[in-house]
Amino acid sequence: MSSKSLRFLIWGGNGWIAGHLRGLLEKQGKEVRTTTVRMEDPAEVGRELQHVQPTHVLNCAGCTGRPNVDWCEDNKPETVRSNVIGTLNLADQCFQRGIHYTVFATGCIYQYDDAHPIGGPGYTEQDVPNFTGSFYSMTKGHVEPILKSYENCLVLRLRMPVSDDLHPRSFITKIISYEHVVDVPNSNTILHDLLPASILLAQHNETGVYNFTNPGAISHNEALGLFKEIVRPEFCWRNFSLEEQAKVIKAGRSNCALDAAKLVGKLREYGYSVPEVHEAYRRCFERMRAAGIQ
Repeated sequence: MSSKSLRFLIWGGNGWIAGHLRGLLEKQGKEVRTTTVRMEDPAEVGRELQHVQPTHVLNCAGCTGRPNVDWCEDNKPETVRSNVIGTLNLADQCFQRGIHYTVFATGCIYQYDDAHPIGGPGYTEQDVPNFTGSFYSMTKGHVEPILKSYENCLVLRLRMPVSDDLHPRSFITKIISYEHVVDVPNSNTILHDLLPASILLAQHNETGVYNFTNPGAISHNEALGLFKEIVRPEFCWRNFSLEEQAKVIKAGRSNCALDAAKLVGKLREYGYSVPEVHEAYRRCFERMRAAGIQ
C-alpha cells in the first residue's frame, strides 16, 4: 500500500501524544484526522469510522488520571469505561472493518521481583503482568491479553514518556516539580525517538505487543543529573524512600525495566535505530537547550 493511500485516524485527538503524532504525520505528508468521540460508545465509534474510512487507527485515548493515576482510585467506573470497554470496543470495530489498530498502552504493569531484580533482565512481551498496585495498571494488565486476540492490533507499551518541551505530561517535567523524588532505575520512552517508530510499525501493518521504550534503564537521579548538567545548572532535588513515597500517594507506582530487544530488532529491519536511554536523555536535553528551554 502506498503512503498516499493511507489515512490515519487518531483517537484522543486533543491529547499530548496525539498532538505529536498528528504533527509527525502531517510533516510526512500523510492524510490524518483526529477525533474525540468516546470509545465506549459503539454507535458513535461506528459512525466515525464509517465517516472517515481510515486505513489505520492510532488510539491515544484512555484514562491516566489528572494530575496522576491516583485519580483512577476514586473514579473506577470511569476508568473501566475508557481503559477497558472503550479500548476493546474500538479494537473490535476496527477488526470488523479491516482497519489496522495501534494502541498506545503502558509498560507500567510490572514490578521488580526476584526473577527481574534491579540491574537484572528486563521483562519481555511474554511475561505475565505482576503489578496491580494501582487500579490504572490493573485495568491495563487485564486488557492487554484480550487485545492480543485481535489480528489487526499493535500494542505499544510506553513507560514514563518524555518530550523535548517540558510539557506538563512529560515524566521529566513531573519529577523536576516534585518536592522529593525516589531514585529507582526504570525504562523510559523518549517520544522524539519512538513516535516516528510507531508510525513506521503501523504503516507496515505490524501487530502484536512491543515494549515501546528506549533500550536500557535509567534512575531518577541519573535523569535529573543530566537535566542539571545540560539544561538547568542551578537545579537541585531531594530524594526520599519508596516507603516515604507510599505515605503521600494513594496508589502504588510501577518500577521496572522492560526488554526492548524485540522492538530494536524489528525496527532494524526498516533501517531505524533507537538510542540507549542514557544517550537518548542526553540528546533530548541538548535539544531543549538548543531551543532555549530552561
